[in-house]
Amino acid sequence: MAESSKFQTQIEIKQQMAAARFSTELTAEELLKEERVPFPFFKPLSQKGANTWIISLFVILHLGAFIATMIVNDCWENSHGDCALKPLRRFSFQPLSENPLLGPSASALDEIGALRKTLLTNNHQLWRIFSSPWLHAGLFHLIINLSSVIFVGIHLEQEFGPLRIGVIYILSAITGSLVAALFIQDRPSVSSSGALVGLLGTLLSSVIRNWKLYTNKFAGLVATMTILMTTLVLGLIPYINNFANIGGFMSGFLLGFVLLFRPQQEKLACNKGGIFEFDAKHIVKRRKTLDKPVQRGVVLVIFALLLAGIIIAVLHRVDANKYCSWCHYLDCVPSKWWSCTDKAFHCEKMVNSEHLTLSCPNTGRFRVFPFTDISEARFQDVCNLICS
Repeated sequence: MAESSKFQTQIEIKQQMAAARFSTELTAEELLKEERVPFPFFKPLSQKGANTWIISLFVILHLGAFIATMIVNDCWENSHGDCALKPLRRFSFQPLSENPLLGPSASALDEIGALRKTLLTNNHQLWRIFSSPWLHAGLFHLIINLSSVIFVGIHLEQEFGPLRIGVIYILSAITGSLVAALFIQDRPSVSSSGALVGLLGTLLSSVIRNWKLYTNKFAGLVATMTILMTTLVLGLIPYINNFANIGGFMSGFLLGFVLLFRPQQEKLACNKGGIFEFDAKHIVKRRKTLDKPVQRGVVLVIFALLLAGIIIAVLHRVDANKYCSWCHYLDCVPSKWWSCTDKAFHCEKMVNSEHLTLSCPNTGRFRVFPFTDISEARFQDVCNLICS
């Protein structure tokens, strides 16, 4: 009787082991069949270095655009050596009192392709919508923005592939620039952060889609929100357009639901690790509810209608500031270190043999320069600085 009971127990144990093994193999098989893998934000990067070329290309283009901006700025020549980091000569920066982000002058940003109301709407230079997303307001802006793009973008690209991440990046950048054009002020601003915030919106939509498939998601969301808030706070400084960040986030959030429905296949063993780990026991239960073509179609229609509406508004030169008197505070907050005014001031010029004196009739302030030759664009830069 004891031997029979022991034999029956062994059979039950073997059956349970076989059932568990079959369940595990079925789960892995279904995961690979559906090509569904977790969304790892902080998992170790691939040792093969594959599928990171699109983010690398964008970073190189941003660096090239910043170098071109500093060549055009040429503080050493145009500002007669009144620069920050003077040993850099031609690549030296405007003083922090003029550009708190350690970057070029306002006139240099205008020349290289930044957004400005008089140039975009009055002069119909719509090409600035496509040039502004590649520009940075200064060295601080460049370092923070590109560091975040690399940190977020490479993980997204390795998980979902360069094509989809590239499309989201470009569309978020353009959408952000278009939204910025609706709230544009008559001062230069760049919209390069819109693409970064678009990636953050994509990340958030992916987490929402797969909420029950991840562990440690709250730590991941804290990291995501930290980058987002840093970018938005930085956008309150002049020359960075915060409305581009808002538009980029909207675009990335919607496109995440549309395009990030089928991650690239990876080995199941590689799916563990990082802040966003997946919980395999929920995969089979949730896979039918997460990947709905109808849901993707509806979100795609919403995005298309939203983008079309923004484009039509921009082409008709709609000024959204007329309908929101306080919205300009979302883009720039006045401070004792900088001015948010978008008015073009008038200054009086007095020239003698060796000195140039500029005075502002509105404030009574003036400034004497040890030179006499100054370009008209640089004259307006200095006048705005004295009067504001």
